[in-house]
Amino acid sequence: MKPALVLLHGGGPGVDAASNWAAVRSGLAAEFRCLAPDLLGFGTRITGAGTAGLRGPLAWAHARARQILTVLDRHGLGRAHVVGNSAAGGAAALALLAMAPDRIGRAVLMGGAGTGPPPRAVPFYDEPTEESMRATLGRLVADESVHRELLDDLAGVRLERALRPGAEEAFRSMFAHVVDGPPPVDPTEIVNPVLALHGERDRVSPIEVSERLAEALPHGRLKVVAGAGHWIHVDRPDEFRRLVGEFLNA
Repeated sequence: MKPALVLLHGGGPGVDAASNWAAVRSGLAAEFRCLAPDLLGFGTRITGAGTAGLRGPLAWAHARARQILTVLDRHGLGRAHVVGNSAAGGAAALALLAMAPDRIGRAVLMGGAGTGPPPRAVPFYDEPTEESMRATLGRLVADESVHRELLDDLAGVRLERALRPGAEEAFRSMFAHVVDGPPPVDPTEIVNPVLALHGERDRVSPIEVSERLAEALPHGRLKVVAGAGHWIHVDRPDEFRRLVGEFLNA
């Protein structure tokens, strides 16, 4: 039986799991039983159970970690590997590693896993247009000219999703500053093996964020992917699949 792998998507406006992992899911499925749920606040989970009253990145990360435990239980999985993308999926993966280390085997964290400084402004929603969405997506790859068709197609799709009822309210609450909330995850207490992946040409999060994270993790290591931007799996899909497969199967 293939080992289970939970793919946790990133946190950009209008994102969902299917579009986030389209470039690599079929390749990963050759080695793993892949589960790719829409995380709370996105896709099919913009509103509803588990989202009420959540404010601040830590509260959302903890709620998503609990969501993934429910997903594992629903599929009868006692243990799974996890790949967490950026400030949504990566932060949820970190919270999950702290909350239930016995349920997780190995973890791959991308783009700093939300451990860097918060953005100066909430992305996209101050100017919710297709042009703004296209610009937001363009920053995620190393070279927009290589992915022009993909970015143009995604801009329209993700604009529609980002403007669904409740989407803006949920997204803004993810960036809300909260004085009293869940404590941040202490990476020095994570016991699972973790691979931190970071794109050499990441324009969203500097490499130093993943360097600090990998150094703090007791069983962490860092791999900087040459020529890749924040979307490593889009810029370098074959290398991404290879790195993930080699690490999770080690």
